Amino acid sequence: MDEEFRSLTDRLGDEAGGSEDFRRLLATEDAEELALVLVERERPLWAREIAAFRLGCGGDRRAFETLVLLLNHRDPERCVSAAHALLLLGDPRTPRAAAALATNSLRTGYALHPVRLLAALRAPESVPALVSTLHRLLAPGEPHWRVALACVEGLGSLEDSRARPVLEAVLPHPRLGAAAEEALRRLPEG
Repeated sequence: MDEEFRSLTDRLGDEAGGSEDFRRLLATEDAEELALVLVERERPLWAREIAAFRLGCGGDRRAFETLVLLLNHRDPERCVSAAHALLLLGDPRTPRAAAALATNSLRTGYALHPVRLLAALRAPESVPALVSTLHRLLAPGEPHWRVALACVEGLGSLEDSRARPVLEAVLPHPRLGAAAEEALRRLPEG
C-alpha cells in the first residue's frame, strides 16, 4: 500500500463509518465493480473517490471525469488524492482539464492542486496556463498568494524561458520574490 493510498483510506475510513462497503471497495481487484460505483445513483462521495482513485492509479480512463471533479473540490485532501491519481492515469485530456481549472478566475481559491499538477505533467499546456494564472494573481490586493507561489515554483521546475517576463514581474512581491529569483535562476539563458 503506497503512502497516497494509505492517506486516502485513513481519511475516508471515518467518513465511511467503517462500513462493509468501504472495506470491499478497498479490497476488490474487480475494475468493473469499481467502475460501476462511479455511475450508480446515490453512492456517497467517499465511495466514488475510492473507486476513482483506484481506477485512476491503475490506468483505467473511466475514472477521468470523477478525478477532475475531485481535483476541483473544496476539500484540499480530496484534491491531493485526485491529482496523484490523474498523474498516474496518464490520460491525454488531463493537461487541458488541469489548465482549465488553474486558469478559471472564479475558482482561484481551489486552483492550488491543478497548478501543481500542471507543473508535474510538463505538458504543452503547462507553461501558458501557469503564466496566465500567475499574471492574473499579481493584481493588487489579490489574496491567493499560495496559488501564485505554486505557479512560480512550477514555472521554475519547468525551466521554460517563456516564463521569464512574468517571473521578473514577481520579483518585487514580498511573499513571492525569493521564489521568483530561484525560478529565474533555473531558466535557460536567452
